[in-house]
Amino acid sequence: MPTPEGLAEQFEQHRAHLRAVAYRMLGSTSEAEDAVQESWIRLGRTDVSGVENLRAWLTTVVARVSLDMLRTRASRREDPLDVHVPDPVITRADGDPESNAMLADSVGLALLVVLETLEPAERLAFVLHDVFGMTFDEIAPIVDRSPAAARQLASRARRRVQRKAPNADADLHQQRRVVDAFLAAAREGDFERLVAVLDPDIVLRADGGALAGASRLVRGAQAVAAQAASFSKLGLSNQVVLVNGNVGVVSRRPDGRPFAVLGFTIGSGKIVEIDILADPERLNRLDLSAIEN
Repeated sequence: MPTPEGLAEQFEQHRAHLRAVAYRMLGSTSEAEDAVQESWIRLGRTDVSGVENLRAWLTTVVARVSLDMLRTRASRREDPLDVHVPDPVITRADGDPESNAMLADSVGLALLVVLETLEPAERLAFVLHDVFGMTFDEIAPIVDRSPAAARQLASRARRRVQRKAPNADADLHQQRRVVDAFLAAAREGDFERLVAVLDPDIVLRADGGALAGASRLVRGAQAVAAQAASFSKLGLSNQVVLVNGNVGVVSRRPDGRPFAVLGFTIGSGKIVEIDILADPERLNRLDLSAIEN
């Protein structure tokens, strides 16, 4: 039987992986931390002396915990949220994204938004198989299905992801050029240049939480350009950062408080999606230490 100290040391070796699994399952950094903490508690209550692969055992535990949290969340939600933007993970634009454990195999906000539309069991099967390479024999007991049924869950989720998730340019330099052009056009109030940098079918998703009138879903280049033009009149300062591994922006009020986090999805040199978190309560909980000087 491992000593408590040895068990704690082994757990810490797997913490970043467990947090990555939980974050992709839940789209919430705080809930992901709660799921990881619960897996640590369960580890302390369990005799794992016969466990050959502790990483796999812990992955299964954090997946079960996350699935329970997703199901509880779904049952409590009386009305589906019209607009919800998952918690962004923010790092410096001039830093090394590989140094951030959460972004080691980064997942963009646009994909997380699509994952939110899946049934809990579908999301688990897709995340564990397609992202983390678990077999359907391993996934089946977690969702109380046969391996064949687990495969069907993942397949159904994969089709929805492929249909709904935009194809994104991975080149950060290309992303930066497009975002800089967008910010310059918005700052100068140049409507035509704004429209030119937006995909004709762009989707803007703004989550203002309980802030009256701040949540909205806007489609089309003309409508999004109008939103961006009005946004630029608020006297905000913009810091270019990485949001979930892609170029994004933290907008701040004159007193330095965050006003919004903007995540951009760039495809074929145009902005195809903008995801904005403007919920003051959630903004206050964000860890912005990585981008502060």
